[in-house]
Amino acid sequence: ARSGGVPSTFSPQRKQSTDADKSKKRPAVPDRLKACHLRKTWSHLEKLREEKELFIQKTRGELRACHQRIDSITKQQASVAAEVAAGKEANNTAAVGRLQAVSRRLCMELDNERDMQSKITALLQKSENTMWHLAIQEGQLEDVRKSAQEEEVTSRKYLREQVAKQLHKEEEASEKIKRNRLLRVSRKSMCLQKDHVLRHQKLVEDAQKNHRIAVKFLKASLRRIREQEKEEEMKSREHMKRRMDAVLALKNSITANRETLRKFQAWSQAKADLAEQKAQAEKEMILAQGGDAFKQLFHQRRCEELEAQNRTFKEEQKLRKQEIINQILKEEAEEEKRKKKQSSPAPAMGQAPLREKTWSYITDICEGRDAVLQDGDRAEHPKASQFLEAISSESIQGDLRNVSWEDDTLAEPEIPGLWKEDYKPYQVPKEEADRKPVDGTKMDKDILARTMEQLRSRVTHKQVVSGHEFKGRPFNSKPKLIHFKDFDIGKVYKKKITLINATYTINYCKLVGVEEHLRDFIHIDFDPPGPMSAGMSCEVLVTFKPMINKDLEGNVSFLAQTGGFSVPLKCSTKKCTLSLDKELIDFGSYVVGETTSRIITLTNIGGLGTRFKFVRASESYEMDLSQSVMKISSLFTYEDKGSYEKIIISPSEQQMEGNESSPFDMQKSEGVTVTTVMTIPPSEEQMEISLGEVTEGEIGPFSSIKVPVIFTPVTPGTIHSMFKVMFKNQQCPTLYFRVMGVAMDVPVWVPKPNVDLKICMYDRLYQDSVLVHTRSKAALRLKFEVCKELREHVELLPETGYIQAQSSYAVQLKFLPRHSLPEDAGKYFDKESRVLEAPMTIQVADQIKPVGFTLHAVVTTSDLQLSPSAVDFGYCTIYEAIRTQVSLYNHSLLPQGFGFVGLPKFVDIQPNDGFGTILPLETLQLDVIFQPTKAKEYSFELICKSEINRSFKLACRAVGIHPPLELSHYQVKFAATSLYDTSVATLYIINSHVSINSLIHSVPRIGSEDAFPVGPTSFEFLLPPDAPITISPSVGTVSPGKRCLIQVAFRPVLPSELIRQEAFQALNKQVEVKSVRECGRALGLLASVQCECILLHHSSSDEYQAAQATLARSFQGKFDKFVVPCVVAHGDTKDRKGTEPLSFSPHNTLYLELWCPAVAPSIVVTSNKGITTTNFGDIAVGHHGIRKVSIQNISSEDLAVEFSVLNPNGPFILLNPISKLPAGETQILTLSFSPHESVLAQETLDIITKRGTLSLTLTGTGVASMITCSIEGDVLDMGYVIARESVSSSFKLQNCSALPIKFSLQLDSLSPSRSKGQQQLPQFLTSPAQRTEVVGTQNHSGQSVFSVIPVKGIMDPGKAQDFTVTFSPDHESLYFSDRLQVMLFEKKLSHQILLKGAAREHMMFVEGGDPLDVPVESLTVIPTYDPEHREEAEELKPILVTLDYIQLDTDTPAPPATRELQVGCIRTTQLSPKKPDHPLMVSALLHLKGDVKETYKVLFVAQVVTGP
Repeated sequence: ARSGGVPSTFSPQRKQSTDADKSKKRPAVPDRLKACHLRKTWSHLEKLREEKELFIQKTRGELRACHQRIDSITKQQASVAAEVAAGKEANNTAAVGRLQAVSRRLCMELDNERDMQSKITALLQKSENTMWHLAIQEGQLEDVRKSAQEEEVTSRKYLREQVAKQLHKEEEASEKIKRNRLLRVSRKSMCLQKDHVLRHQKLVEDAQKNHRIAVKFLKASLRRIREQEKEEEMKSREHMKRRMDAVLALKNSITANRETLRKFQAWSQAKADLAEQKAQAEKEMILAQGGDAFKQLFHQRRCEELEAQNRTFKEEQKLRKQEIINQILKEEAEEEKRKKKQSSPAPAMGQAPLREKTWSYITDICEGRDAVLQDGDRAEHPKASQFLEAISSESIQGDLRNVSWEDDTLAEPEIPGLWKEDYKPYQVPKEEADRKPVDGTKMDKDILARTMEQLRSRVTHKQVVSGHEFKGRPFNSKPKLIHFKDFDIGKVYKKKITLINATYTINYCKLVGVEEHLRDFIHIDFDPPGPMSAGMSCEVLVTFKPMINKDLEGNVSFLAQTGGFSVPLKCSTKKCTLSLDKELIDFGSYVVGETTSRIITLTNIGGLGTRFKFVRASESYEMDLSQSVMKISSLFTYEDKGSYEKIIISPSEQQMEGNESSPFDMQKSEGVTVTTVMTIPPSEEQMEISLGEVTEGEIGPFSSIKVPVIFTPVTPGTIHSMFKVMFKNQQCPTLYFRVMGVAMDVPVWVPKPNVDLKICMYDRLYQDSVLVHTRSKAALRLKFEVCKELREHVELLPETGYIQAQSSYAVQLKFLPRHSLPEDAGKYFDKESRVLEAPMTIQVADQIKPVGFTLHAVVTTSDLQLSPSAVDFGYCTIYEAIRTQVSLYNHSLLPQGFGFVGLPKFVDIQPNDGFGTILPLETLQLDVIFQPTKAKEYSFELICKSEINRSFKLACRAVGIHPPLELSHYQVKFAATSLYDTSVATLYIINSHVSINSLIHSVPRIGSEDAFPVGPTSFEFLLPPDAPITISPSVGTVSPGKRCLIQVAFRPVLPSELIRQEAFQALNKQVEVKSVRECGRALGLLASVQCECILLHHSSSDEYQAAQATLARSFQGKFDKFVVPCVVAHGDTKDRKGTEPLSFSPHNTLYLELWCPAVAPSIVVTSNKGITTTNFGDIAVGHHGIRKVSIQNISSEDLAVEFSVLNPNGPFILLNPISKLPAGETQILTLSFSPHESVLAQETLDIITKRGTLSLTLTGTGVASMITCSIEGDVLDMGYVIARESVSSSFKLQNCSALPIKFSLQLDSLSPSRSKGQQQLPQFLTSPAQRTEVVGTQNHSGQSVFSVIPVKGIMDPGKAQDFTVTFSPDHESLYFSDRLQVMLFEKKLSHQILLKGAAREHMMFVEGGDPLDVPVESLTVIPTYDPEHREEAEELKPILVTLDYIQLDTDTPAPPATRELQVGCIRTTQLSPKKPDHPLMVSALLHLKGDVKETYKVLFVAQVVTGP
C-alpha cells in the first residue's frame, strides 16, 4: 500500500541489515558512560592545571619580590656598616648606638625574609611537582580522549546520513503532491475559461441593446440642453445691462463725493499739523526739563500703537464671533433641511437594476459621450453620484440581487421618463446571471477599476480651512486594528469599530469594501451617516465567519471627501505557544543527605492545547506520534485555487549532548500511528536530581503546569543535569532547562569567604554583615577573631555567639581605617597598590579546623589639592572680568564631589558654578573669574568643600579700578562674514566723570589712590598686528558728560603669503609641463624662480587673483577672537606738543572683545579662474564691449540676489540682473561697457545676499578714434582730363589711436538718400545762394564719375592706409564734383573730402573770362557727334572777357584794366595726329566803348611742343 507516494513496506532482510548497521555504529551504554566519566575527569584535570599555573605564577612573583627585598636589606646593611665605621672614627657614640640598633633590625628583617624565601621556594617546588603529576595524568588520558572524539564524529556522521535519507523521501512525496495539484488546477481553469467566453458573449449582446435604448433618449437630452443655453444667454444680457447701470450710478456717486473727499483731506491735514505742533511743543518742554524727548515720544507713540492694535483686535474678535454664529445657524438650518428631506423621501418606482445602470454608464464612458463632471456640476448631473453610490453598495453586499436603493431616492433621472413605471429595461435572466462568477469577469473588473478611479478623482478634493490644507488620515479608527484571535471554523465573530472625523470641518465617509481574498469570510455592516462634523463618529460592524483554518490579513477600505483610507484587519488561528519560567535551577549548597525541591512552570499562552512530557536531555523517550491526513474541501472558489496546505510531517530537530538521540523512522499513512521506541540508559544523576510525579500530561489553552524538581545530594561536589520538554504538537519546539547544585559535608561554613569592601577612605567607617551557615543538628558556639595587626582598625561584633541547628548567624564587620594602617597592617597591606588582605577566623567549638574568611579592601586618602595655593588677579577694572585657571587634583582612588561655597558676589567659578565630581587621580582645570564691583583692594579666601565635609582654602587678592571712560559694549559678536566682505558694528565711548565728589557717585580711581581729575579724557585703541579689524576713530578725546561714536569694521582676508604660495605652486606646475615639452628641466627651474619673484612683488597679477579665488572657494571657515586694549589718558590730544605722547596709565585700560567668524563666500566667480576683476580693455568711444561673468551659489540654500546701483551716467551696465540663485547652480551675468569719452573708468558692482556680499570690480578704457588725412582743406581737385579718359590721385589716412579702426568710404553720388533729393526742384532753376548740392555733373552712361579703393577695411594702431581716387568722365564738363565721406565703425563720420574735376574734348583749352553758363547742367540731351565728324561740327566757343577801367582821380593816371586768360594742355595717353608743326593763330575782336566805339582784332599765336 502507498500513502502520499512514500513506500511503507520493507523486506525483512533489508530491515535486519539496517538494524545490524545501527548496532555497529552506535556505541554500547557502558561505553558511553565510560566516555562521559572520562570527559568529566579530563575537564577536572584541566581546571586543576589552570589553578596550579595561576598559583605558580603568583608564587614566583612573591619569590621575586622577596629576592628584591633581600637585596635591598643587604644594601642597607652595607651602608649602615659604613656609617657605623665612620661614626666610630668620629667618636660619635649616639650615632653609633642608633646605627647599631638599625643594623640589628635589618638583620632580623633579613632573617625573616630568608625564612620567607625558603618557604616560598618549598611551596613552589611542591606546586611544580603537582603540575608534573597532572601533566602525566593528562598524557595517560590523551588516547582515551581522542578515541572518544572519533566516536562522537562517527555518531554525528551517522545522524547526518539518516537525516539526508529522510529528507529525500519527503521531497519525493512533495513532488508527487505538487503534480496532482497542478493537474486538478489545469482542469478547473479550462472549465472556468469556457464559462468566461459564454458570459462575455452575453455581456456584449446586452451592451448593444442598452446602447440603442440610450441613443433614443440622448436626443431629448441635447434638445433640453440647447434650451438651457438660450435661457442662460438671456440672463447674461440682463446681467450686463444691470452692470452698465451700476457703473453709471457709481460714476455719478464719485463725482458727487469728490468735493466731500477734498474736505476730509483738508481736515486730516489740519489735524496732522496740529498734532505735529503739539508733539513739537511737548518735545521742547521735555528738553527744557532736561529729559530724553526722543525716549518720551517713542514711548507715547508705542502706547498709541498698542491701543490701536487692541481696538483692531476687539473689532476682529467681534467679526469672528459673528461669523461663527452665522456658520452655526447655517449648519443648523442645513441639518433641519436634511432631516426634513430624509423624513419624506420621494418614491422612486420602477428603478432599473444596479447591473443595468452600471453597464449603461460604462458604455457611455467607453464611447466618449459622457463629459467629465466637475465638482460644481454634481447637482445638475446626478448620474455619476448615483452610479458611485451604487458601486459602493455593490462592494458592500457582494450580491446584485440584494442591493438596496434607499440612498438614491432623492436623485432625479437625467433623461426624463427613464425611471417611470412603464419603462422596463432589459434584464438578464436569472439562470444566466447565476452562471457569472461572484466578482465578474476580468474585463468587468478592469472596466470597474477604471471607472472607480475616474469617479474617485472627481469625488475627492482638498479641504482647506482658514488657509490650512488638511493632510493626513481623514478618519481615525478605534480600535486601530480589527483582530479576530483564536477563531474556530463555522462560528461567527463580530466586532464593532468607531470611525472619528479627524478633519477640520464636515466630511463624508463611504464604505469601499474589503480586499478580494477576504470577501468570502468578512461582511461589513455600515450605514453611511451623511455629513459628519469634525470630531463626530460613526460605528461599523464587522462580521467574520471563518471557513478555513488559516491566518488572514487585509484592509477594510473607506472613501472620504478628502481621500481614501483603510483599517487593517487580521484573523489569527489557534496556536500553541509554550514557555518555561526559568532555564536554570540553582539549588545552591546543601549537605549530603538533605532533600530539597524547586518548582518549574510550563505556561501555554496560546489558544491550542497539546500533550507534553519532561525527560532528561541525555535519556531516550517513548512517545506516540499520531496524525491523520487533513481533508481538503473541494468547495473552493476560483480565487482559492492556489490555497492548498502542504501535508508534510517533518520531525523536529532535537538538540542532544554526548552520544544520545538515535534517529527514528516516520511513516505517513492516514489513520496509522507511528511509534518510536528508545531505551532509557541509567544515570547517577537520577538519584541526586529527579523530577516529581507529574512529568507528562495534557496542557490546555491559556493554562500552566507546575512540575517539581527534587535535589537529593549523595556525594560531595557540584552536580549538573539537563532536562527537556517534548510536545506532541510538532510545531512546538523542544524546551530545555538546566539544574545544578552543590553538595557539602562541612557543618559550618561561610557562603562568602571573601568580604570585599571595595575602596575605602581613611577615617571613614565601613560596615558589612558576614553570614555563617550550619548543617549541624545541634547548636554550636562560635568565636570571631581578628588578627592582632588590625585590631585597632577592624572589629567583629559580637565576638562570641551561638548558632542554632540548621540555621544561619550574622556577625557585624566594622572597618575604620586610620592613617597608621600601612605601618600597623604589615604584610597584609601593600603600600604600592594600597590593597589590604586580612584573614579573619571563626573558631567553632568541638571542631579542630577553624572557618576562615578574608577581608579585602583598597584604602585610599580623601585629600584634594588646589594648585596654586594663592592667586593674585592684579589690577582689574569694574567693567571687565579677569579669569585665571586653578588646578584641582584628587589624590583619592574614589570619585569625590566638591563645591566652592560662600563665594563673594564678585567671584564666579566655572564650570557648573564651582560644583562637580572629580574622578580618581584626575586633575580638573577650574576657571576663577574675578569682576570687581568698585575700586578698592581685595583680599579674600575661596573655600572648596568635599562631599565628606573637608575644607580646602585658596587665598586670593586683587586691586579694583574704576576707569574714567567706559564703553557702551565690551563685547562685539560679528555675524558670520564672508571672505573679502565687511561687517560693521557701532559702539560709544562715554565720559561720565563730571564731578570729583565721591558722595554723589563713585569716582574713577585705581584701588585706594586719589580720584581721577575731571576734564577731557583721551583714548587710543591699540589694534593687534595683521588683524582684519578697523576701528574709526582709533584716537580721540571725550569731554565730560559726552560720548564718542566708534565704528568697528571686520573684513576677513586670506594671508598674502598663503596666496603667493598657492600661486607659486600653480605656476610651477605649468612651467614644469612647458619645460618638459620645450626646453628641458633647467629652463623650467629658471622660469619657476622668475615667476616666484614676480609673485612676491606683484600681488595684483592674474596668477595672484586666481590663487586667491581658489583658496576662497575651498575656505573651510575660521573663528578668531581679538581683545583690543583701549588706553586712557587725561587731557586733550590737541594740547600735546608736537609728537609728544600723552601719559597713558597701564591700569586705566579698557578691553574690547571681538568675535570674528569668517566663512567661505556663498557666491563665487567661476569664470576667468575666479578673478573678481573684469577688465574690458580698450573700447572705442561710442562703441560697447560685452563681458560675461559666471557666478555660482556654493552654499546649501537658495539665495535671493540683489545688486548695487551702478552710475546711471556711467559707461557700465548690467544687462541681465537675476533675483534668485538656487543652491549649487551657476548663472551668467552679462556686463556692458559703453564709453562716451576717452577716459579710464572703474566701478564696483556688489552682489548682495543675506549671507554676504560679492564685489565685482569693473574696469575699462574709453579710447577716442583719431584719424588724420593727408589732404589739406579736405578738397581733392583732380584737374582737367580728356573726356572718356581717367586720372588717379592718392591720399593717406593715419590711425593715431591705440585701437584698430574699422573704416568705410561712401560717395554722396551713390548714397540711397540722393534719390529723394532728385525729386525736388532742379538745382539749376534755383538761385546760386540756395544751391546746396555738392554732387555735380555725372556721367551720361550711369557710371560713377569718381571711384575710390579700398572701400572698407581695418587700420591697425599707428598705421596708415593709402587710398586711390579715380576720375573717369564720359563727356565734357567743367562741373564734375562729388563728396567722399570717411565713416568709422559704420557710425562715426570722420572726414568729408570734396572731389572736383573738369573734362575737355581736346587736349588744349582756355580758361578765364566771365562765365557764360550755369555750374549745373540742364536736363536737355546734348547731341553727340561721331569722332570723325566732330571737328566739322565744332563752332567757335565764345569767351567773355569784361575789362572794367575805373578812374577815381583825374590828376593821377589810373591803372589799366587787365584780365588773364590761361591756356592749358591736358596730358593724355592718346596718340597725337601727324599734323604740320606750325604755330596756331587765332583772332578775336576787341570792342572798346568810350566816347566813341572802336573795334580791334586781336591775334593769338600759340605753339604746342610735345616732349621727346
